[in-house]
Amino acid sequence: MHIQKKFDLTGRAAVVTGGAGLLGAEFCRTLAEAGASVAVVDLNASASQGTADALTKNGYHALAVPTDITQPDSVRAMVEKVTSTFGRLDILVNSAALDPKFDPDAVKKGITPGAFEDYPLDQWNAALNVNLTGMFLVTQACVQPMLAQGKKGSIVNICSTYGLNGPDQRIYIKDGQRVAFKPVYYTVTKAGVLGFTKYLAAYYAGTEIRVNALTPGGIFNNHEDYFVRNYSAKTILGRMANKDEMNGALLFLASDASSYMTGSNLVVDGGWTSW
Repeated sequence: MHIQKKFDLTGRAAVVTGGAGLLGAEFCRTLAEAGASVAVVDLNASASQGTADALTKNGYHALAVPTDITQPDSVRAMVEKVTSTFGRLDILVNSAALDPKFDPDAVKKGITPGAFEDYPLDQWNAALNVNLTGMFLVTQACVQPMLAQGKKGSIVNICSTYGLNGPDQRIYIKDGQRVAFKPVYYTVTKAGVLGFTKYLAAYYAGTEIRVNALTPGGIFNNHEDYFVRNYSAKTILGRMANKDEMNGALLFLASDASSYMTGSNLVVDGGWTSW
C-alpha cells in the first residue's frame, strides 16, 4: 500500500472528546483533513458548535455533539447521534480532561495553590470523574459500534509527560516566589490513562481494535515568560511545543499507518523525558 494511503481516513468516522479545546480542535481538524467525518464532543456547547462550523465552512464533514462525559446517558446519546449521522464509528480520541485549575480563594486562605497538603477533596474527585471515569464511559460506549462493524477501530488516549514523571515543581517559581504547584490529581489521572490504555489493548487481543496513548509535552498557550523559560530549559529542543505539533503523531495512531501498534505510548515532548 502506498504510504499516503495508510494515512487516508476517507470513509471513517471519528469522535474527539474535548474537541473544542486547544489540542482537541487541532485533532478534529487533522482527522477531517485526512478525510474522516468528525464529531466534536465537548461540554461547552457553543465552543463545540464553533469548532464544527469552522470545519464545515472549509468543506469538511463535522458534527457538534455537546456531551457531559461523566454522565452515562449523555455519553450514550452522543454515540447514538454519531452513528445515526455518520453510519459508523471508527476512531476515538479521548482528549477531554480537566486542566489544573487552582482554587481562586486559595491565596486568601493562606494555601499555596495546588499544594498537596491542603488540596480540596472535591477538586480531586472532580478530576478523577472527568479524567478517568469520563474516559471509561466514553470508551465503553464507543467501542460497541466498533465491535459491531467488524471488531475494528483505533482508540487514542491523550496522556501527559506528567503521567510518566512527577512534576518538577521548580518551574512554577517566579522571581524567587512560589506561584503554584502542579496539583496531585494531574499526575495520578494521567498515569491512570496509561494503565487504561494497556488494559484495553490487551483486552481486545484477537480483534483489530487498537488502543494507544499519545503523550504530549507542554504546549505553548500564552504562558507567562517566566514559565516558558523554566519549562523550555528542561527540554532538549529548548522550547515548548506549538499546538499543531501533536497532529502528525495523532494521525499516525488513528490511521492504518500504525496498524501494527497497540498498547503503546507515543511520546512527543521535545526530549523532556530523555534526560
